Amino acid sequence: MKVRTRSSALVGTICLVASLALTTASADEPTAPHQAAKVALKEVATAQNPIAGAAGPGGTVWIAERAGTVRVLDDKGLGEPVLDISGDTTTDGERGLLGIAFDKGFAHFYISYTNLEGTSTVDEFAVRHGKIRPNTRRTVLTQTQPYSNHNGGDIRFGPDGYLYIALGDGGSGGDPHSNGQNLDTLLGKMLRIDPLGGRPYAIPRDNPFVNDPNARDEIWAYGLRNPWRFSFDARTGDLLIGDVGQSDWEEIDWAPARSRGGENYGWSQMEGTHPFRGGTEPANHVPPVHEYDRTGLGCSVTGGYVYRGKAIPDLRGQYVFSDYCDGTLRTLRMKNGKVTGESDLGVNGGEVISFVQGGDGELYVLAIGGSVSRIDPA
Repeated sequence: MKVRTRSSALVGTICLVASLALTTASADEPTAPHQAAKVALKEVATAQNPIAGAAGPGGTVWIAERAGTVRVLDDKGLGEPVLDISGDTTTDGERGLLGIAFDKGFAHFYISYTNLEGTSTVDEFAVRHGKIRPNTRRTVLTQTQPYSNHNGGDIRFGPDGYLYIALGDGGSGGDPHSNGQNLDTLLGKMLRIDPLGGRPYAIPRDNPFVNDPNARDEIWAYGLRNPWRFSFDARTGDLLIGDVGQSDWEEIDWAPARSRGGENYGWSQMEGTHPFRGGTEPANHVPPVHEYDRTGLGCSVTGGYVYRGKAIPDLRGQYVFSDYCDGTLRTLRMKNGKVTGESDLGVNGGEVISFVQGGDGELYVLAIGGSVSRIDPA
């Protein structure tokens, strides 16, 4: 997760890297300038350290607050908490309530948080008539964390109906336990599980490592440092991951919807397209589609979404992202996994900790200081 002492509650380990310098570069080819869409940020609510969100039933947007509460945003504003796990989590380091997700039919609600011992935990609740049923709570997955930073914690259902879980490399700095390249741990990985197919969950039979005795079956992709925010393109199903870097480079990784998993994004042998501390590039390294260095104000990439809403036609099809320290909203145009253009949208969201995509495809920006804003046409 990203946390920074200068913001109200987040502590600065998570911000761990890179800047949205104007000299940003695609990993594979030069980018072409193009006219940026004209947008504005409209604050629609204020929350207590909003940190994650999800599209909810009935056109609502559900907002998670880091200390452990979940509130519902509708056309009347942000309501009172519908869930409070503040007694079950801790907010030291980069911990807290880190992610929320609904399954496709809004029948189940999932939370990702660090428990009082600092263990990454994913819990499930049944949902009925748009309301959480607290007595149905069960734990789906846990992972011990050796340190209080790089917990990852984002969760999301993919187009295939399976639950994807992003976990960081375990923390400290430089991946001291080499978790990123170790297939015998869930740390530093993107996981893919079927939470309804078994107790506590089932492994999809087509996961890439199910027949490898030296690898964890849950792993979908590996070589990640702190995949703080990831998303699926609502139209194409492509996967995009904002992976927070160590010292020099922030990166955005991409996998096509047709991927069968198993991608190695390189950490900790690589930081972006660059060997990390004398590392050797793995033969199966999948380089980022975009990276940027720390020569500007940025320090920690905040992955976003490909815009598929209707309110801003000029923005449609572009990947919107930001940086926790820089706050500028930027976009990438992509074709066949290659960046063909990039833009600065000319608005700043503050300490941008997350994006939320509503059921209508419109995007919201969460700043850890409290603002919940919607990206509107200017």
